[in-house]
Amino acid sequence: MSTPSKPLPLVASDLDRTLIYSAAALQLPMADAEAPRLLCVEVYENRPLSYLTETAAGLLDQLSRTTVFVPTTTRTREQYRRIHLPGPAPRFAICANGGHLLVDGVSDRDWAARVAGRLDDECASLAEVRAHLLSAADPAWLLKERVAEDLFAYLVVDRALLPEGWVKELALWAGSRGWNVSLQGRKIYAVPQPLTKSAAVREVACRTGAELTLAAGDSLLDADMLLAADRAWRPGHGELADTGWSAPHVDALQETGVAAGEEILRRLGLAAGQTPA
Repeated sequence: MSTPSKPLPLVASDLDRTLIYSAAALQLPMADAEAPRLLCVEVYENRPLSYLTETAAGLLDQLSRTTVFVPTTTRTREQYRRIHLPGPAPRFAICANGGHLLVDGVSDRDWAARVAGRLDDECASLAEVRAHLLSAADPAWLLKERVAEDLFAYLVVDRALLPEGWVKELALWAGSRGWNVSLQGRKIYAVPQPLTKSAAVREVACRTGAELTLAAGDSLLDADMLLAADRAWRPGHGELADTGWSAPHVDALQETGVAAGEEILRRLGLAAGQTPA
């Protein structure tokens, strides 16, 4: 009799400012002649938008072939589908901060229904939170307001004009109603507390039988996923780094920008049992 194969490790990683980077987030402090070669992985409105280094691309290609690699993002499904990562297409992907679990590119209806039920039962409505966001925001610094997948809302703001303390005040108001607030770059997210990446990652782990879960992320919306993983990493930039967030099993890297994405992939591969290149 053949011995049953051991389940593959599960790797759940945030995308923006963790694995992929806009031009503004690359952070290339070296001389131009020493900058790494970059691979564009996203085009938006006919223009290149997101990148990783070519070395990171090779690491990700290898990782996606030897683990259950699960892109895990706050992006909507439409925004996620603009990204073309190196390597085979992931069987599972998590969008809308856990609101949608994609299986072979299609949203799992049962999962979406379970999420919707929890949101109805456990927190204030999207309509109430959105109305508060619009009434509290000042047109002087509010650039855009958006609703994502009818699950959560976010504002695009001018950070230079955003009043100090406004986000903290919003977080206090939202927290009492079962919502979380996260500031990422120019975006202020208001997300229901039951809408988590960790819940969707646990669902994938159950479906695949994974015995080891690794994770990476840079924002407070990634914190629950990092805490739920067996091992995890965060870059030296982002919301978690800015607030000094830490946990015993989460490695805080010194690297920032696109170099951090490359190092995260290197660490994930080693933890998953890959031989160093």
